[in-house]
Amino acid sequence: MNPAQSGSLGSLAPTRRLSVAVPMLNEAKLVRQTLESLAAQVEANFTVVVVDNGSTDGSCGIVEAFAAENPGMDIRLLHEAEKGTGAAADTGMRFGVDHGATWLARTDADCLAASDWTARIVAGFEAGLELIAGQLVPRHDEGITAAERRMMLLAVEVASFFGRIRPGNKGEGYLGPYQMLPGCNMAITSDMYHRSGGFPRTRIEDLHEDRALSNQVRKLTRNYALRRDVVVYGSSRRVKAWGLKNTLAWYADHRYRPEHVDIR
Repeated sequence: MNPAQSGSLGSLAPTRRLSVAVPMLNEAKLVRQTLESLAAQVEANFTVVVVDNGSTDGSCGIVEAFAAENPGMDIRLLHEAEKGTGAAADTGMRFGVDHGATWLARTDADCLAASDWTARIVAGFEAGLELIAGQLVPRHDEGITAAERRMMLLAVEVASFFGRIRPGNKGEGYLGPYQMLPGCNMAITSDMYHRSGGFPRTRIEDLHEDRALSNQVRKLTRNYALRRDVVVYGSSRRVKAWGLKNTLAWYADHRYRPEHVDIR
């Protein structure tokens, strides 16, 4: 275990075959909904590894209470002192690797997984994929209109297209084309996570860890793909706070740099 990390909720026991990492920072308003969406999965043979990254708002107490209310779920709670989404996500994923999981997945503590999310992930792995990029859809409960939702979905498609032609995603050694990888909706085999080096332990202000992982995997295998049936409903908080244009600029190499990144 990383010296900066501590655990609870039976964290030393082996995980189930699929381990789901959930980085968390001050998500007291939304993390219970995330856990409820995971509790509603039709494929329930998985472990949830919530990695708290220094919350001060009672998020951890909510996770602990939910675990007590749902003893049939395998929920672990880790505490990662190193600041950064990359660090927290890597801690959660490596916990699965180190505790016996065959497959790893990640979502975030402000997201809602579709009820067949884990089942679709398992199907993707059983079909031979080593890295799965899921479909990210805006949540329906944050005041976003249907027109705004369509624009956001279109923006994701445009961003994916430009990612394939972006010079930074090209070069020697890649076995296949660039695949945009939503950090809050992705899955990877434990073996590939280990071989690729995993998420860089960075802050989101410094590096988009999902893009870095995608490019690392592309040098090792062609067995990766976008699976549109693997659906997560993500928060639109940044779009509401910054506007769509600035949000896209933020995800495109941090061309927009707001004073506050962690919108709550």
